[in-house]
Order: sequence, then C-alpha cells, then structure tokens
Amino acid sequence: NPFGWAWDNMQWGHAVSPDMVHWTELPVAIHPHSAGDMVYSGSAVVDKNNTAGFGKDALVAIYTYHNKKIEDEKTGLHQYQGIAYSTDEGKTWAKYEKNPVLPNPGIWDFRDPKVQWFEAGKKWVMTLATKDRITFYSSPNLKQWTKESEFGEKLGAHGGVWECPDLFSLDFNGQKKWVLLVSINPGGPNGGSATQYFVGHFDGKTFTPDNMDLRWVDYGSDDYAGVTFSNTGNRKVFMGWMSNWEYAEVVPTKNWRSANTIPRDLKLVKVGNDLVLASTPVKELDAITGKPVTLQNISINGDYDLSGKIMPYKGKYMVDLQTAGTDDFALHLTNAKGDDLVIGYEKASNSFYVDRTKSGDVSFKPIFGKKIVAPRVATSSNISLKVIIDVASAEVFAD
Repeated sequence: NPFGWAWDNMQWGHAVSPDMVHWTELPVAIHPHSAGDMVYSGSAVVDKNNTAGFGKDALVAIYTYHNKKIEDEKTGLHQYQGIAYSTDEGKTWAKYEKNPVLPNPGIWDFRDPKVQWFEAGKKWVMTLATKDRITFYSSPNLKQWTKESEFGEKLGAHGGVWECPDLFSLDFNGQKKWVLLVSINPGGPNGGSATQYFVGHFDGKTFTPDNMDLRWVDYGSDDYAGVTFSNTGNRKVFMGWMSNWEYAEVVPTKNWRSANTIPRDLKLVKVGNDLVLASTPVKELDAITGKPVTLQNISINGDYDLSGKIMPYKGKYMVDLQTAGTDDFALHLTNAKGDDLVIGYEKASNSFYVDRTKSGDVSFKPIFGKKIVAPRVATSSNISLKVIIDVASAEVFAD
C-alpha cells in the first residue's frame, strides 16, 4: 500500500539489490487495472525462449488482480490471474492487453500464482492457491493455461485459507526432490499465520508427497507468505513477510509497519529416515558483519553477563552459540528500560523457544506477547544457535 501502513490499495512494489542485503526502492511496478482493483501476490520469470512473444529474456510478472468492490458486495467472482511484462530489465512494466490469462472458474479464493519453467515438459507450470487446496496449471506461452491437478485434500493443516504457494526442486545426494510451500492463515503452530511444506515428487502435472506428516518452514510467528526467487541457479533463496495477520495492522511502530525476513538459503537434510527443509542465512550477510568477538570454553552455572564483553552497535548483532551438551539455557536480550527478550532451549520438552512476554510494548494484541515454541528436530549431542538481531527484530536459526 503506497498510501498508508495498513492493508489497502494493494500494488506491486519494486526494489533492487546487488547482494540481497542493500536494497534500493524503485517506483511502483504494477498499478491496479481500474478503480476498485488491487494487485495481489504473484511471481516473475525470465522468458528466455520468448514463449510469450514479448521478446527474448523479457521479464513476465504473473499476478492476481482482485476487485475489492465485488468482494465487498458479493456480486460475483473477484480474483483473476493476469500478466505484465518488461523489456528493460524491470524498469518499466506493461500489462498484457488480453488479461485475464486465467479467468476464475468459480472459486472465491483463487490467487497467488507462482510460475516456473518445467524443462522436462518444455512448459510453464503455475502453482495456485484455490480455497484450501493447491491447483497446478500448465502453459506453453504464459497466456493460455490448462488445469492439470489439485493437491491438498486431507493433507497438511486446514485451519484457514491456503495462500502464497511455491514449488521448486532441490537436489539431495544426486536425487531431485520437489518441495511445495503453502502459507496458511490462521492455523499456524504458534497461532495465526505460518507456512507449511511438503517434500515429494512432481511430474509436471501432479505433486505426490513422500509422507503425510505436517511440517512447518518456520515455527516463528513472523514469517509468512514467503517464496523463493527465480533465476538463482542452483540456489533456492527464500524471503518471507515478517508479521502475522493476528496483529499485523496494529503493531505500534512509527513511519513503517512490517518488514521482510533476511534472505535464507534452503536445502534438504536427512534426519532419521526423513528429509527436512533447512534454512540458513545467506552468505552475503557476512559482508556486513564487523570484527567478531569470540568467547570460548566458558562454563556457566547460573548467570553470565555479556554486556561488558560485547561493544554496543546500534542494536544489531549476529550471535553464534555452541553448547557442549543439551542442558537448558537462555539468552536474555535486555535494555535500560527493563525489556527482556528471551531465547532458549528446554531439555525436558526438547524444544527451543522465544519468549516475548516482557520484550517491550506487547499490549496491542495478547497473542504477540507470548512464548513461541519450536520442537528440536536435530539429534546431535550439541546444540548450535544463530541469532540475528536487528533494531526491531530477532531471527533464530537452530542446529
């Protein structure tokens, strides 16, 4: 929303970065089609083979346009898929004159297209959120789309509508596996918004999961609607929206509201007999870290004060913690006001937690000021924890 800090007037913003760390905001890329329309989520691809006819290597954005007036009045279907294209590396965008490319077949929630080139079938594949399901479509040219299959009945979490899906392949020991991300709201493991995932096989038409387990990309309460970038080679780089629909519009920040998570590299790791999706901060963050302070072989029985050992730096830190064993521990982030954000591990429940109960002003919504819990997945005898602290956020990566 270019005109305020609350949800409304949805348009496609645009920012560019040479390293995923330093960003420059550009003018709005895609404006609404007409009065009453909004431009919802979607994705963008590089059309290297000029399948759409907009030019070789044209950028093509695939998005949902949403008519708020029709939605409010319930006078018809209000979500369709359209495309826009750019032939100047994204500086300017033009809407396709024959939109919509995918009309609504009669579904109230019909949105958030994630599109990719499926090389084995020489076609484009769209992963679309449809109510509490995912529907797969295919196209030779990004303009004409054919329904292939649906996924999700009696699988995963169904506490709310499914949104912002993503489908991508990852290599594991020479084997190609497919990962399907699905955001859901409400129904997350700690309340409100969250993103679940499935690992399995995709043949260009149908996604088949390896198992029926319910798994979450992130147990934190503030990582929603994240998807991966396209055109990144063998890397799968993921960014999410750092908020939760339970309180997104009432967070008492000034001059801004909400942010994105730091970029993460995604990979599959083996835990027992299962493949699990792991996230690690991108290596590009190393370029902005200062000289490290290393404390080794510390035996702690009770409290250990770090305030005199680490120089204050505008509230920004990256903390790497390695433990010898799996006993309980807690890291307290405090300030002169008495605010206290607690990050720790409990052996009895074999779980990590972030406790925001006393982290500052949490009065705006009870669900914000709570203890957020994540089960430990790794089975190693030692625990590793990376905490990235910005002025108004903390992101925790375990094991």
